[in-house]
Amino acid sequence: MARKPAASARAASAPAAAAPVADPMARLAGLLEQAERVLGRLEQTLAPGLAAPDWEAASAFRWRRRGSQAWLQPVPQPAVMRFADLQGIEEQKARLERNTRQFVAGRPANNALLTGARGTGKSSLVKACLHAFAPKGLRLIEMDKADLVDLPELVELVRARRERFIVFSDDLSFDQGEPGYKALKSVLDGSVAGTADNLLIYATSNRRHLLPEYMHENLEATHSESGEVHPGEGTEEKVSLSDRFGLWLSFYPFDQEHYLRIAEHWLQVFGLSEQQARAAHAEALLWALERGSRSGRIAWQFARDYCGRRRK
Repeated sequence: MARKPAASARAASAPAAAAPVADPMARLAGLLEQAERVLGRLEQTLAPGLAAPDWEAASAFRWRRRGSQAWLQPVPQPAVMRFADLQGIEEQKARLERNTRQFVAGRPANNALLTGARGTGKSSLVKACLHAFAPKGLRLIEMDKADLVDLPELVELVRARRERFIVFSDDLSFDQGEPGYKALKSVLDGSVAGTADNLLIYATSNRRHLLPEYMHENLEATHSESGEVHPGEGTEEKVSLSDRFGLWLSFYPFDQEHYLRIAEHWLQVFGLSEQQARAAHAEALLWALERGSRSGRIAWQFARDYCGRRRK
C-alpha cells in the first residue's frame, strides 16, 4: 500500500501564491509626483539668472515675472506729478520730501508707509518724489503685492549700483499666510545678508496694519482649555509689519474747502483763469455729491470733465 506524501512535500509541490498587484492608478500617481519633483529641481537649476536692465533707459521700472523668469521692465514715460500739484496734504508732503532728500543725499532715511482715505494723494506723492529727485539719481521700482516674494532677489540686484532705489508697492494689504508678507518683513528688518543702503520701500495702503483684524479675535482672546496660551502674541504679529516702517504718514478725507482748492488748482492747470476756476465751485460740489466723496482724485476728475466740455 502506497504511502501518502508528506505534508511538506505537498506544500513544496503546490504552486506559489501570486504576489499582490499594486494599484496601477496609485503607481501612476507616485510616478507623476516623482517626475514633478525632478522637474522642479531641474527648473531651478536651469533658470536663467536675473539680468540687469539698462539703468539709463528710464527712471522708473516695473518688476515682471513669467514662470521662472523675472525681469525689470523700463517705463520710458512715467506719470509726471509735481509736489506743487498736491494740495491739502502739506505736512505729509514736507515729511516725505525731506525723507527722500536725505536718502538721495546718502544720509540715513526710513522706509515709509502711507495710509488713509482713498484718493487723497498717497500714490501721487510717491510719484512726485520720483519727478523731483530723478535728476539726482533716484530710481523707482514698482512691485505688485504678489511679486514681493522676489524682493530679496531685487535687493541683491541693485545692492552694488550707484543709484538710489525706491521700491514702490501700491495699495498694499495682506491676507493671512500670503508669502509676500514674510519676504517684505525680512527685507524691512534686515536678513542675515543685511539691507542695501541704496534701497528704501515706500508702500501705500488703506489699512494701517496691512493685515485684516477681526472682532472675533478680541472675543477669543481668553484663556480657555482649547485656546491659545498667549493670544496677545497673535495680535502683535498682525501689527508688527507696519511697525517696521520707520515713517508713517496718515491721510484723511478732505473737507469742502480743501476739495474746492484742489479743484481750482487743476482747473487752472488745464487752462482756466483763476476767476473761471472760482466760478466752477457749484459744479465741483455737485460732482462730489454725485460721487459721494471729496478727495483729490475726485477734484482732478471733475477738472478734466469740466475743461474737456468747455473746449470746442
